[in-house]
Amino acid sequence: MWQAYNMFCNLGDAWHWSSLKLMAPHYKKSGKRWVPCIRKRLTQSALPPSNGFLVIEANGGLNQQRISICDAVAVASLLNATLVSPAFHLNSVWRDSSKFGDIFDEDHFIETLRKHVRVVKELPENVSAQFDHNISSILNMRTKAFSSQSYYLEKVLPKLLELGAVRIAPFSNRLANSVPSNINALRCLANYEALRFSEPIRILADNMVDRMIKKSALTGGKYMSVHLRFEEDMVAFSCCIYDGDWKENIAMENARERGWRGKFRRPGRVINPEANRRNGRCPLAPIEVGMMLRGMGFDNTTSLYVASGKIYNAEKYMTPLRELFPLLQTKETITSPEELAQFKGHSSRLAALDYTVCLRSEAFVMTQGSNFPHFLMGHRRYLYGGHAKTITPDKQKMVLLFDNPDIRWDRFRHLMQDIRRHSESKGFGFRKHSGSIYNLPMPDCMCQQAES
Repeated sequence: MWQAYNMFCNLGDAWHWSSLKLMAPHYKKSGKRWVPCIRKRLTQSALPPSNGFLVIEANGGLNQQRISICDAVAVASLLNATLVSPAFHLNSVWRDSSKFGDIFDEDHFIETLRKHVRVVKELPENVSAQFDHNISSILNMRTKAFSSQSYYLEKVLPKLLELGAVRIAPFSNRLANSVPSNINALRCLANYEALRFSEPIRILADNMVDRMIKKSALTGGKYMSVHLRFEEDMVAFSCCIYDGDWKENIAMENARERGWRGKFRRPGRVINPEANRRNGRCPLAPIEVGMMLRGMGFDNTTSLYVASGKIYNAEKYMTPLRELFPLLQTKETITSPEELAQFKGHSSRLAALDYTVCLRSEAFVMTQGSNFPHFLMGHRRYLYGGHAKTITPDKQKMVLLFDNPDIRWDRFRHLMQDIRRHSESKGFGFRKHSGSIYNLPMPDCMCQQAES
């Protein structure tokens, strides 16, 4: 990391080359483009009588919750069950007490799915009474991750018919990726059309997008977005070294203990920060992200939105990035304290604001694998003709460059632009049999259409 800092300090006049286009044209030159066509994949017959109620508990952050919700819609269809609006698990990392309706427009969710899956906000009184008004009294099936369609039909359905309600908690990644195309189409319907953010989130997020466009006059109203995973919990979990001093060591030990309670102290567990960095497992520091983007050709007139939680040691680590990109904005700078007040302490609602601004940016930059870029890339493909318009750095290659004391700026810039071109060429992608529909909605949820 400090080699990147030295390179930053020595840039001098190399700061000011002309800005390149944010992203290359994103439709393939075939005369056709990909467009959403979920409705063509779904049958429109009347729903048969329900077999009972499906109760699930979604865990994790915003986009892990989205996986749970969309998969629950698919499973409810498989079982011909009535889905109860998912409950959200409060855990030590995310610490968000939001309910479904706080994050998503619950009435819109129910109405959008009405012809395909029954959804209710809560168990009917007579059903709840059968379980002493205690959700925990409903049989928990404890389904394994990525369970198949046959598992649900052979194991869960009989219990649903017997008891009238079943519960699956936790319900994260509990349905296999390889399911019939109509079930994947339901996943897409839930994700891209039914899961609309709640009105307070939508209003502020739309205002944030408008403000970013207005602040991007030098680039024709276009801006880039970066998902920066450099929060304290992320740095701690990675077991990577940045400052390397005793203050950092203590802070990271405390953060690991708060979030994971002894997981990193187990006998036989070996922590090797250098190996983690060589293998590309360390979150990119803000200065490294800045140098990467400068090397790719984005100059100091580029309007940049940074999506993140609370950055670790932000005053120190964000300063070089702001110097490289003086037009940088975050949700804290693009809004007033009064506007953000209603979302404080609710990480999923704050993430929804970031998600919307990133979704509507001209180009998106991921810096660490997680559910946020996984979902966002799929959503961008769905909206932008099948192309994610996303830069995905090869961190293993980049570490070798950042840690090379002899590399010259022109060489570094050439290699960064190779990574950028590679990202653009990989923007299109088709889901393979076992791939995720949330990252690759083609061809299950999109069709080719001749360009007019």
